[in-house]
Amino acid sequence: MLVYILPGTLESREVDLDALWEAGATGLEERGGHLRAYFDAEVPLALNGEWTNEPDQDWQADWKKGLTPVTAGRFTIAPSWLAHEVPPGQIPLLIDPGMAFGTGHHATTRLAVEAIGQLDLTGRTVLDVGTGSGVLALAAALGGAAEVLGLDIDPITIPAAYENAELNGLSVKNGVVQIKGGTLRFEEGSLDLDLLDDKPIYTLLVANLFAELHDLLAGAYRAALQPGSPLILTGILEDRLPMVRAALEREAFSDIAEILDGEWALVTALSS
Repeated sequence: MLVYILPGTLESREVDLDALWEAGATGLEERGGHLRAYFDAEVPLALNGEWTNEPDQDWQADWKKGLTPVTAGRFTIAPSWLAHEVPPGQIPLLIDPGMAFGTGHHATTRLAVEAIGQLDLTGRTVLDVGTGSGVLALAAALGGAAEVLGLDIDPITIPAAYENAELNGLSVKNGVVQIKGGTLRFEEGSLDLDLLDDKPIYTLLVANLFAELHDLLAGAYRAALQPGSPLILTGILEDRLPMVRAALEREAFSDIAEILDGEWALVTALSS
């Protein structure tokens, strides 16, 4: 059994998980301060890990033991096989690990889901930029939003996001997910101002991206949001906060606030 072993945990290495899945990993497991990725054959990987050949074992059972439900405000994020462990009164947000970023174990995902849950989502039109597993879009949909669109430039993420929608008991037909308030869609693409029909149409925008992308897209965020609408940004390292704050101030966002979790940060603001 071929195993690629990297220092770190599922949380600290979540940004690398999609690369491992895309390279052909058949499973991931956290053990003893290391992340273990199982493969059928050795493949090129530009990560700081080492290959080892170990005796065959039931790695799938061990891998699943390493995943636990994550509480994020009124949501509990859990893999489908742990749905029964979601506490009463919490909104289950079922996300199975796969080839898309966002299982809830990373601070960036957890912070964003919690921030979404603090809003009154009723009637909101929501845009999730860099949707990955669909976790933030699904949080908005399950929380009561009217219309939700999840965008990602990586085509691998779109089927995974729709699969996660179905895990949460949502009906998918012709690329449209039926939710209580309206519809949820996932599309391959980037935040293109041509999609906005020359007018802001969203009343909440969430994005889990690197700080440099937030800087680049700040103007598009402003153009996409109706005045007074909330913006939730994550994926930001603490030392990059000044860059993001400056970008939002440049685009006249107000009420800019920051929340830290270790080295990661969440930024919220209101559009002008």
